[in-house]
Amino acid sequence: MPAMRVWRHPRPVGAQGRCIGAGTDLPVPARRAKRLARRIQALARRERLPHVIWTSPLQRCADVGRWLRRWGWRHHQDPRLLELDFGSWDGKCWRDIAREDIDAWVARFATYAPGGGESLRTLLARVMQFEAPAGTLVVSHGGWMLARRWRAQGRAEPLAAAEWPPAPAYGECWALP
Repeated sequence: MPAMRVWRHPRPVGAQGRCIGAGTDLPVPARRAKRLARRIQALARRERLPHVIWTSPLQRCADVGRWLRRWGWRHHQDPRLLELDFGSWDGKCWRDIAREDIDAWVARFATYAPGGGESLRTLLARVMQFEAPAGTLVVSHGGWMLARRWRAQGRAEPLAAAEWPPAPAYGECWALP
């Protein structure tokens, strides 16, 4: 069986220039959700994988699962697949978040809880709580995928924000242990 496959959700409406995390439930156009669902369905068919999808409960992920459910798949939503919780920053334009608050986050990247939400340390622990057998298919978020890959590589907490890699593209698929 292959590794767990995780797709980043399709590009949501209204995310441009904003801090978007677990507290902002943005929609995705139905066409984008359906297109990603078709890609997932094709991979499952090609590799003879079970027709079961796990998604974050946020609509930008769950809408993909809903398409698959319409086509006979089982769809599970799991809050452990949520994006980082940015607390009071969530949904705000980045330019409207105080520079000193962003600087504090950068200075203590792993332990600072932006906007009083969730620290990267907490996210790094949460992503490993999602245990899935090889071949599991998932739709989640860029931050979740980065944290899962980071932990799967056996890396310690990042000491600096500059160590953190860029997010995967919308709709990108990663094979993760």
